[in-house]
Amino acid sequence: MISLGGILIALLSLRSANAHLAAWHTGMYCMDGTSGQVDQNANEIVNPLYQLPFSQWWMHHNNLCDEFPPAPGVFLDLPAGGSFTVEIAGNRGQTTLSFNGQFTSEWPDGQQHPDDMNIPTCIVQPNMHTQNQTMAAGTAFAISYQSDISNVTPENLAVFSVRYHTPWKRLTTYDVPAAMPACPPAGCICAWGWVPNGCGEPNMYMQPFKCRVTNASSRTPLSAPRAPVWCEGNPDACVSGAKQMIYWNQLERNNIQVSGLGLSGHPKSPAYNQKCGFADGAQNDIFSGPPS
Repeated sequence: MISLGGILIALLSLRSANAHLAAWHTGMYCMDGTSGQVDQNANEIVNPLYQLPFSQWWMHHNNLCDEFPPAPGVFLDLPAGGSFTVEIAGNRGQTTLSFNGQFTSEWPDGQQHPDDMNIPTCIVQPNMHTQNQTMAAGTAFAISYQSDISNVTPENLAVFSVRYHTPWKRLTTYDVPAAMPACPPAGCICAWGWVPNGCGEPNMYMQPFKCRVTNASSRTPLSAPRAPVWCEGNPDACVSGAKQMIYWNQLERNNIQVSGLGLSGHPKSPAYNQKCGFADGAQNDIFSGPPS
């Protein structure tokens, strides 16, 4: 007779092979999947976005993930001047949000890997689209001071935190600017995303959250974010201040174009790092003025 544990492991294996990655937290949309039932192995949100119309890639609407918000009153809390942690994984079952965390490890696939993992062709398990940690492209969180996801646009969604050399380990921590103002009473909408640095299909990832800023002491609003530009080796050309997320390789509404080779000799690939003017950590230059 097959044990319950064996069944769960089999399910996880089936749904995590070559899985892509998402940031998991109770404040996310689509944590239970899109069936309308609680799915301990949900993975719809990890699907990459590539060559889609705006109506489909925006907020991961292509599989209706944006129509499955977290439970009422559940938010991703962003402590002003502090930090918060999410779990990057390819499947809900490989996080502490399912099965009491028994299928987790330090890594996004629940398996064991060397800390200095390096595969010259590409690491495909976990599917991090990189050869090693130093080449991991970087991930970011953005915020819109809108409570209704239907009111969020590229023009009011600003990157507020970046973590270089991610995705990598499962537990990933992001820093929050100290001057972040409080959200409306019904909360804000946040988004997590990343763009792989080559090593596979040149797609992108975007997922929504319900979020709120805690311990806020400033009322100075964020500036309207501008589209980032490729500025590797030329920091004076980087966009300063609030920046939009990177929207790339879609059928509509791309906000950055690159061509040719970067300084490494590889094809240019926009990412949440210095190549597009993003600092590591809290983005402290995103406000319309000094804290008030």
